[in-house]
Amino acid sequence: MRGLRARYHLLPDQDEELPEGRGDPAGEEQPGWEGAPTAPALEEPCRLVLSAPSSILRDSEIQELGPHLPPRLTQQPWHLLYCTGRDGFSLRSLYRCGGRPGSPALLLIRDTEAQAFGAFSATTFRCSNGFYGTGETFLFSFSPELKVFRWTGRNNFFLKGDADLLMLGGGSGRFGLWLDGDLHHGGSHPCETFDNETLSPREQFCVQDLEVWGLA
Repeated sequence: MRGLRARYHLLPDQDEELPEGRGDPAGEEQPGWEGAPTAPALEEPCRLVLSAPSSILRDSEIQELGPHLPPRLTQQPWHLLYCTGRDGFSLRSLYRCGGRPGSPALLLIRDTEAQAFGAFSATTFRCSNGFYGTGETFLFSFSPELKVFRWTGRNNFFLKGDADLLMLGGGSGRFGLWLDGDLHHGGSHPCETFDNETLSPREQFCVQDLEVWGLA
């Protein structure tokens, strides 16, 4: 991790503005002609539907994870875009197979200690000059129960990628999740973006299997 800090030293020194507020609180709802306010429509929780079995998550875990995805994605079929068992271990290949630009992506990882964890992004994983992504991005881990770590609002370090490193979350030189260029090694540390726990039993782990799922 010391080498990563030296190479990607921008996090401790980068002075990013916090996201703008969501605006003034909405005014009180005005009653209709009948004198009663209209009840807001309830959003249906997302149901995660995979087009093929995952080699990393069991069906019960997939159903647990589904409601944490944005409700707009409910019941849309997710397709396996990339997996190490079929496509080999290469971050460059992951970028090439990552799906349509702007399409959401689900990253699933199992390490050599059989721990399952990953990340959701509202946009594809790609090479970038700086950090990108939205506040819908989150990290998760089955340890063994599901834990989800959402955006804290403290910075905008959601995603950053190049040929040698994919990073999710950051602050003070620590990444919530990172993967190296050959996808054999990675790491996870508590970070300001998600206020997450270490996703793997070890801060630096070896990848057993990796999958990226996306919408057709």
